[in-house]
Amino acid sequence: MSTHSGPEQLAQVRLVLVQPAGPRNLGAVARIMKNMGLRQWVLVDPQCDPLDAEALTAAVHGADLLHQAQKVHTLPEALQGCVQVFGTTGRSQTYPPEWQIQSPRQAFPALLAAGPAALVFGPEDRGLSNEELALCHHQIQIPTDATYPSLNLAQAVAICCYELYTLACESPSPAPPVPSPQRLASFELLQGFFAHLEALLLQIGYLRPHTARRKMLKFRALFQRAGLTVAEVALLRGILRQLQWSQGSSCQEPLEANRDPVPPTRPGSSGIPS
Repeated sequence: MSTHSGPEQLAQVRLVLVQPAGPRNLGAVARIMKNMGLRQWVLVDPQCDPLDAEALTAAVHGADLLHQAQKVHTLPEALQGCVQVFGTTGRSQTYPPEWQIQSPRQAFPALLAAGPAALVFGPEDRGLSNEELALCHHQIQIPTDATYPSLNLAQAVAICCYELYTLACESPSPAPPVPSPQRLASFELLQGFFAHLEALLLQIGYLRPHTARRKMLKFRALFQRAGLTVAEVALLRGILRQLQWSQGSSCQEPLEANRDPVPPTRPGSSGIPS
């Protein structure tokens, strides 16, 4: 049986830059990606032209990646199809206690093992917001000296790419693909579940509009740590629909495209299709 070499695992990794503003940083990122064998990247609402002369000069032999960069308007668009999302942060602040901030070296084994995965970096001037980090399954921070912890965007990307490449080369025989019924739920499938859950919890009064955001952060962290599969998300959404029916709800659940085919059961029925 043939196996992929370590660096080929990196083909599953997508770098996502949110609102990058410096063309030289983009060029430097393209160069380090080429150095470390990464090829996928997405620019979310870029504030500069990736084909700017400064970017092309800084990229050197990585200029082809500047031409290949995908551009989208929002972070959720950039994460479509990913089953694990890793968000980076360099801010010194108190984070939600349910987040488990890890270093790249601690987090990246899970990233390489996940399948399609995204590694997200925020804008140069502010980094990722807590709302953006909440979309991520894992939050990571590069350890730095407290006297000057701030890293330039290109530096942060370089450190992470190096750690990924080193780890991939040390693990030349990845585990076989997870069987289809057990495959992890994609980002968009989880988004549909979270929207459905929030709508129901608001409907039954468990959530209040002024506290919904904070409590949903907790639910997101809980379910994202669980590593839900496609089948498990379908099971949970079936429960949500049954609860909506029992409440006499006539409202449509959010994101209809992500519904699973199991209808709600009625009291007294077996719930087993005939």
